[in-house]
Amino acid sequence: MASQREGFSRTRMTLYLGFDSSTQSLTALVLEVDGDRKQIVFESAIEFDRELPEYGTVHGVLPDPDPAIAVSSPLMWADALDRMMKRLVDSDLDLSRLAAISGSAQQHGSVYLNARAASGLASLDPARPLAGQIAAMLARPAAPIWMDTSTSAECEEIAQAAGGSAVVAQRTGSRPFERFTGPQIRKFFKRDPAAYAATDRIHLVSSFMASLLAGAHAALDPGDGSGMNLMDLDACRWWPVAIDATAPSLIDKLPSLAPSSTIVGRLSPYWQQRYRLPPARVVAWSGDNPCSLVGTGLVAEGRVAISLGTSDTIFGLMRTPRVDPSGTGHVFGSPTGAYMGLTCFKNGSLARERVRDAFGMTWDDFSRALDAAPPGNGGRILIPWFEPEITPSVAIGGERRYGLAADEARGNVRGVIEAQQMSLALHSQWMGVDIREIHATGGAAVNRAILHVMADVFGADVFPFDVANSAALGAVLRAYHADRLADARPIEWDAVVADIAEPGERARIAPDARRHAIYRELLRVYEACEAHALGRGPDPAPAIAAWRRGSG
Repeated sequence: MASQREGFSRTRMTLYLGFDSSTQSLTALVLEVDGDRKQIVFESAIEFDRELPEYGTVHGVLPDPDPAIAVSSPLMWADALDRMMKRLVDSDLDLSRLAAISGSAQQHGSVYLNARAASGLASLDPARPLAGQIAAMLARPAAPIWMDTSTSAECEEIAQAAGGSAVVAQRTGSRPFERFTGPQIRKFFKRDPAAYAATDRIHLVSSFMASLLAGAHAALDPGDGSGMNLMDLDACRWWPVAIDATAPSLIDKLPSLAPSSTIVGRLSPYWQQRYRLPPARVVAWSGDNPCSLVGTGLVAEGRVAISLGTSDTIFGLMRTPRVDPSGTGHVFGSPTGAYMGLTCFKNGSLARERVRDAFGMTWDDFSRALDAAPPGNGGRILIPWFEPEITPSVAIGGERRYGLAADEARGNVRGVIEAQQMSLALHSQWMGVDIREIHATGGAAVNRAILHVMADVFGADVFPFDVANSAALGAVLRAYHADRLADARPIEWDAVVADIAEPGERARIAPDARRHAIYRELLRVYEACEAHALGRGPDPAPAIAAWRRGSG
């Protein structure tokens, strides 16, 4: 259901529209700007499974007997965009004030269009729904998305042809990765060469959606392009070695790369006539991770976000690109023109819930147990790989304990939280960023006991950051920034996010210097335990004993 926030001026305001086309839904936000004042005046979401059941998705994905395969319907995304535009014009917003539109989309998904698309996008019939007109333009009816992990063979083939995984990571920001677009394109070329040959343009979800709005093939921004294993990260150009290693004639099928602030066109006659919308500027869309960087206010180096969700993720802005030598972290372009580093940990909420449930606790019980155990947990270490882990790469799950009994409630509660925070700290060091401020998001960010441990481990201020639609917020703020730039009225990114993508100072959790000193030493012990659990290091018992002597 849509919502409008009442009481805003309609006299001098300018409106900006931001979308987020995620795995399970399409979200729209409208930002009102009146002088220096900014506020969200419309927000709405279309949940694919519930509101578009005719496409047959489950959690936004088309069912497949092979769990490694994850595809979705580009027609469903187009249909959702059409319906959301209708919802917008049915609101009480004065959309004649709409100046610019941008969007965020799930990264790594790819859409394959045939030669009819160029003319078809430009001549859409405003009397007809969008999806039915797009169907004839698809060279491939289903789009592989970020959840698809069926390309291990293709990753290996690309790595071998391009000089090895380390070379690919150094040039593109990530080793050849199963979920990334390049390996997916190679798999399509190998499995269906005729359909690949009939493909005229391969878009990411972001550039596909922007193309629907502009009525022409849209350029791709470096933030999303860097999630393909195909882009030279330093030069922001397609890397010929990776292109040639992926599929023949691929360079002719890819969109052009353009800065994130690029105006890719105006809202096409289809939308202007169908919904009486103005010819608003269409700004290049980007991926959900780069847009979330803006939506969480991370526009300066030294600020990072930690999302405590199903998976735990740490990401932040980097002025210069640095690559994780372990191959688990990723580097993407940033909408600010810089770069962003990101590392993901699979055992997030799952691990916390596993420990909570093992002792029959509520979350309040869990917080009390965490507070009751001493910082450092007496040197007792839990490695909480309950399921196979992404960072570090662990193929077979199973927790490991060092000096910690499985039935000791307080120790295991503190053990899982300290381990997660030390792992986040350890495996983000490759970014080379002096972390001074952390914006904590996700379900567990409401737990201040956990956030106190986070602050103490990192030695940084932590701000609980309640932003439900950070990718959509980042997209609408990008539209505002690009529109100002196009009008020769540039605005600094700090001013773009001010008062709307910033946490409140009163919520700040400051680190305790004494506890931070404890964790600074304990981090070496945790690293030794992790190396031993991975079979890469000696028994950490001497390191634990030495830490206990020093802390005593």
